[in-house]
Amino acid sequence: MSETELPPLDERITAPARPTVPEHPDVAVWRPAAEADIDALMVLARAMDRADHPTWVTAREEVADQFDTPYLDPATDSLVGLDADGRAVATAWASLAPGRETRVQAYAMGGVHPELRARGIGRQVLRWSAERCLQLMAATRSTLPAWLLVYADEPNTAAIRLAERRGMRIERYFAGMARPLSDPIPDIAIAENMRVVAYAPEFADAARFARNDAFRDHWGSQPSAPERWQQFVGGELFRGDLSFVIVENVDAGAPGATDALGDPVRVVAFALGSVNEEDWAAQGFSSVYIDLIGVVRDRRGQRLAPAVIAALLRAARDAGLERAILDVDTASPTGANTLYEGMGFSAVERSVALVEEF
Repeated sequence: MSETELPPLDERITAPARPTVPEHPDVAVWRPAAEADIDALMVLARAMDRADHPTWVTAREEVADQFDTPYLDPATDSLVGLDADGRAVATAWASLAPGRETRVQAYAMGGVHPELRARGIGRQVLRWSAERCLQLMAATRSTLPAWLLVYADEPNTAAIRLAERRGMRIERYFAGMARPLSDPIPDIAIAENMRVVAYAPEFADAARFARNDAFRDHWGSQPSAPERWQQFVGGELFRGDLSFVIVENVDAGAPGATDALGDPVRVVAFALGSVNEEDWAAQGFSSVYIDLIGVVRDRRGQRLAPAVIAALLRAARDAGLERAILDVDTASPTGANTLYEGMGFSAVERSVALVEEF
């Protein structure tokens, strides 16, 4: 073993033979979640949404995707808690990220209906999901560093305290930012050999490659796997008409894509958006959510990010939407939060990431 190589994860992690199933008098049954539970889980999610982040709601597609994700098996990686009336009142999930270039990452997720909080159920939910994450990480036997992560909205202080009591620490803050689309949108000039074009399915692979390169030095980021990427760009909420890429002409045979004219191009920047109309009632306005913004590392500093963002903003404005929303790492290595402020965005809320390292 080299000086920098770590022991395999099964030697660094003490994982239980099986996760500790919660027990509580207010929860009659704990069992794995199934596709038949999607509607019940939606009802639970909306109740938690109203308490934890009232300005946006969980899309049904997000709940359904958990049952159609290759690297997540609900039979072993999920629990749903039902009360005596059969109502879903708690849920727990454990997810091992497939991209493991520099680190193994697992995510402990879950929640408790607001009516049943402060009774000790949340502590048991976190324990189950964290223990299942430990099992998943240990099973890889990887010699890479490993993180167990929990994300929480800053107002959800109870969830943050539970993670901290487990020994996890806040590693990052993320700001939710918004911008009125009625404000002026700048025109940004870019190099002559580059063009801003609307996203199209033929750019899917090239956009994923660009995303993986752009986010390689971002905190907590690992490569996006093809299946997960297709789930995103092929999803019901994704809006290709409100998503844009910047393509650069390349020599024939170079890695990349082919544009509508059949010319070989490379995606060097992207701004990809989605629309969840169910958010609008909670927000009080119509909006586009900008899921991803990035520039490949060898093309940074050329005003490509503001150019592709501006294209998305104009398209959303022309579609009659009122605001654009995004999330940003407040300590982004590229200074993204400063860029977005310069594009007219302002912070409206925050969330946190808590980490336990192995």
